Amino acid sequence: MNELEKARLEIDEIDEQMAKLFERRMRAGERVARYKTEHALPVLDKAREKEMLNGRPEKISDSTLREYYSQFLRETMRLSREYQYRLSQGVKVAYSGVEGAFSHIAAQKIFPGGEYTPCSDFADAYRAVENGDFDCAVLPVENSYAGAVGAVMDLIFSGSLYINQMIDLDIVHNLLAREEASLQTIKTVVSHPQALAQCDAFIKEHGWDVVAYANTALAAKYVREEGDETVAAVASAETARIFGLQVLESHINASKSNATRFAVFSRAANPPSPSSKNENECFVLVFTVRNEAGALAKALNIIGAHNFNMRALRSRPMKGLLWNYYFYIEAEGNISSQSGQDMLRELSAVCARLRLVGSYSA
Repeated sequence: MNELEKARLEIDEIDEQMAKLFERRMRAGERVARYKTEHALPVLDKAREKEMLNGRPEKISDSTLREYYSQFLRETMRLSREYQYRLSQGVKVAYSGVEGAFSHIAAQKIFPGGEYTPCSDFADAYRAVENGDFDCAVLPVENSYAGAVGAVMDLIFSGSLYINQMIDLDIVHNLLAREEASLQTIKTVVSHPQALAQCDAFIKEHGWDVVAYANTALAAKYVREEGDETVAAVASAETARIFGLQVLESHINASKSNATRFAVFSRAANPPSPSSKNENECFVLVFTVRNEAGALAKALNIIGAHNFNMRALRSRPMKGLLWNYYFYIEAEGNISSQSGQDMLRELSAVCARLRLVGSYSA
């Protein structure tokens, strides 16, 4: 047996071992996919992949081979993602509105291949997940133009679901109408009140009347069914495609930096590891404070003392309790760390009610 034959024989033996290790690795990926489905997490975890690529190639002693090992790792992770996407197809996702609404578009972006079911409002979507009818709900929590979505804030405070991820969706409003319509024929514009407000300058410039609708997609549906060339809707280009309408004018919102933050709600929490090195960890808290002087300041000082930077602080009136408020906080950092756990213990001493709503990677 010459050296070529010996080398090929060794490669065959190694490939046989690698085949078994590959199958073992993909089986572990199955467990990852199941966990991510149960916790409504995205398949792609950039922080985890970055961690793998940063440390593991150093285990290769030959510096020339490290580059090839990095490529090997990238390809292996790509195949694992594809397999997890296949296993994750069919995730049951609830959202508020109808097909073509921005919540629907966000759900498609977060869970490609999922089963998307519209609900009549935010509460119906949220409660349906609590009841086990769906795996998760995708709901808006804040718009960069209009501010926080109060109804969803109230569900976060009163409900039992957890937030495990958030995404920002750029909101681009367009003027949609039937094929026979033109800018000259339009007299009335229908859409969600926030969408109308965001396009107020454009609408006033043309002197059109406005009619509020429950959401942008329903407004587009109305335009299609009404058969009136004098009526147009403000909605997304995706909505125009769904309902067979033309885009008379695109990007009609006054602010070109308009985005909505969507949260994914599920029944299971996904706290980070206490030793996680992910610098993009964030968490959400809701709490009430005792009705005494300086109570809120004490809570905020505790958060600051543990070096957690607040990204958002909001107050909302409590239903049924006149002039009583709860507080919503988003902060940066690992809530599972020792500092995070110490902070929660200290907060529980000054808060009448405290709940860790969830953790996510920004």
